[in-house]
Amino acid sequence: MTDFLLELRSEEIPARMQAGARADLEKLFRKQLDAAGLKAGDITVWSTPRRLALIARDLPLATEAVSEETKGPKTSAPEQALAGFLRKTGLTRDQLTERDGVWFAVTEKPGRATRDVLAEAVPAIIRAFPWPKSQRWGAASLSTESLRWVRPLSGIVAILGEDLVECEIGGIKSGYATLGHRFHHAGEITIGSASDYAEKLRACHVIVDHVEREAMVREKAKAAAEAAGLVLVEDEGLVIENAGLTEWPVPLLGRFDEAFLDVPPEVIQLTARVNQKYFICRDSAGKLANAFVCTANIEAKDGGAAIVDGNRKVLAARLSDARFFWEQDKKKPLAEQAQKLSRITFHEKLGTVADKVERVAKLARWLVEEGIVKPELANQNLRHSREGGNPASNTAPEWTPASAGVTKEELADQAELAARLCKADLVTEMVGEFPELQGLMGGYYARAEGLPDAVADAIRDHYKPVGQGDDVPTAPVTVAVALADKLDTLFSFFAVGELPTGSKDPFALRRATLGILSLQIQLGLRWSIEGLYRGWASIGGHNWLAVADGLEHVRQFFADRLKVQQREAGVRHDLIDAVFALGGEDDLVRLLARVHALQAFVGTEDGTNLLAGYKRAANILKKEGFAANPNAGSEGEGVVPPTGEEDPLVLVDDPALEGVAAQFSHPECNYAREPAEQALVDALNSAEPQATGAIAAEDFTAAMAALATLRRPIDAFFDQVTVNDADANKRSSRLALLDRFRAAVHKVADFSRIEG
Repeated sequence: MTDFLLELRSEEIPARMQAGARADLEKLFRKQLDAAGLKAGDITVWSTPRRLALIARDLPLATEAVSEETKGPKTSAPEQALAGFLRKTGLTRDQLTERDGVWFAVTEKPGRATRDVLAEAVPAIIRAFPWPKSQRWGAASLSTESLRWVRPLSGIVAILGEDLVECEIGGIKSGYATLGHRFHHAGEITIGSASDYAEKLRACHVIVDHVEREAMVREKAKAAAEAAGLVLVEDEGLVIENAGLTEWPVPLLGRFDEAFLDVPPEVIQLTARVNQKYFICRDSAGKLANAFVCTANIEAKDGGAAIVDGNRKVLAARLSDARFFWEQDKKKPLAEQAQKLSRITFHEKLGTVADKVERVAKLARWLVEEGIVKPELANQNLRHSREGGNPASNTAPEWTPASAGVTKEELADQAELAARLCKADLVTEMVGEFPELQGLMGGYYARAEGLPDAVADAIRDHYKPVGQGDDVPTAPVTVAVALADKLDTLFSFFAVGELPTGSKDPFALRRATLGILSLQIQLGLRWSIEGLYRGWASIGGHNWLAVADGLEHVRQFFADRLKVQQREAGVRHDLIDAVFALGGEDDLVRLLARVHALQAFVGTEDGTNLLAGYKRAANILKKEGFAANPNAGSEGEGVVPPTGEEDPLVLVDDPALEGVAAQFSHPECNYAREPAEQALVDALNSAEPQATGAIAAEDFTAAMAALATLRRPIDAFFDQVTVNDADANKRSSRLALLDRFRAAVHKVADFSRIEG
């Protein structure tokens, strides 16, 4: 066994491509080993800006000899079939093996030296490498067959044990020599084997292990900030990127002019991060400090003073641009900026962004006027926070006092104003430079303009929640605008037939729906999906018949997203299906309360046993062809003929015939019930009204408790009563009793959908 080292050296590899390149190198190498029948021990892959390196441990020195067998035609097959098989295998008839009347070609393949296998594998790996972007170079680039790499490939080190694996590609031959740090080490380094590779490079100021470089950036950047009495704003993405830009990372702290702190802190942070790859710092009070940490690639003789000074000047230029955008944008009120939205197409079927804003503004007001978003929402959220969370979630939302104490009319006015201005920052200079700041900058401009805090907050936060785990806004004005924006996006695209398909969701409708669900569930907002859809249609001036087809798609889409969201939250999918199967429920807060109560119930002994009893009853009814009775559930068992024919008097609406219909559907039992049979009837007479009343009051825990009382009676019924009695009247009555039991359970959920 021996170790193999492969280094592919090139000009600078972009930091964002290095993680993918490491994974691809290992995948391609393993594929080549598998094809040759070789197996390695551990495989380590490293990257720096100038090289990819792989070390495979414990490779055998040669592959094992193998025997390959190819099945041919039957010995009785025509001569033409045999001749074709011989041509395919390159063998003669006397070299074939006959077994059970079939010809086989057996080929013995001798083992190969691992070094020979690797000599073929390295060029194959290089040619197959899937860089996101690659290039050709030099005179050879005139040919489309020339070598491609992310940047010009300049060297290959391939050593098995201490022996060179000789290979060549694109005029580049493998060798023992590599290069150290571009500035700290001149000349070549000779590598003896995989065991001395990392240490020889370290001696030449190259840390080849990217994880080690990341740790150096993380620790030294933090130390540089702390030495100045500051706190580094941690940013793991920047850590990885700076490690990918350097082979010998040296974090350095610098300062910029305090005057730039007048610019919003998010702008400063984004300018430093995106344009310059700098960390920012905060002071002991948590405020943004006029300091940054850059990462040099050398140990400078002056301690990095010149490097810091150069980086300070570059950052100052960037911040000057940002401050210019900030000052210019503030010269125009948001209402004036919003007029430019009529020049931007939102979607060819849905008009401009200005058209969308108009719909959102009307919908935000409508949500308040209809009482879906209420002025007391802020106080309600505060109460939930004090009580440890709202009814639909364990999360206690923060209270935003800016919206407290407003009237319904004031809230409607503020919601409409915020909605009309919420997209205005899209046409500002700052958001044009940094699209990530949309919404946030609108909030800053609104506050600078003197608009109410509740309006500014709503503009800032109306995109929230953006994804799973994002904060859910709780201020009523913000909730109204955020909800209206997401609902309009969802309803508009469904109304014009632009639905997500498979993994494609170009308009982020799944994300919008998850945001709507988060707002509804965490804030306990109550609505019906159809009511919202109809309200949106009327507000937008749509012909209801023209867009009504989209309603069922919307309803199903909400159901699918809710299932996904709740599965991720740990709710069993079969329980969600069991409640959805009842149909007619699109108040998702009420539906989820039912699901959560059901999950708690089925986890108990009573729930488990009741489920077992239900399934036994359902199986008996199914076997007997006993149709569900629409009248089952009232006092006395509903008898439905085993033929499944519909009761002809069920739909009778003549008061004079009510008694006749009731007598047909619920005849008196004309035999003496057995004790366990009567006990089940008594339990149903008690449990059914309790469960019905609890469901009406949305106390689903109480409804489950009522059902739990049926557990012992149904167990005893099955133990002591013969359902398929020889007496047809008894059998029919007992089947009807089981049907009544099934119907009682179905008041809460369709237990047939529950697993277990």
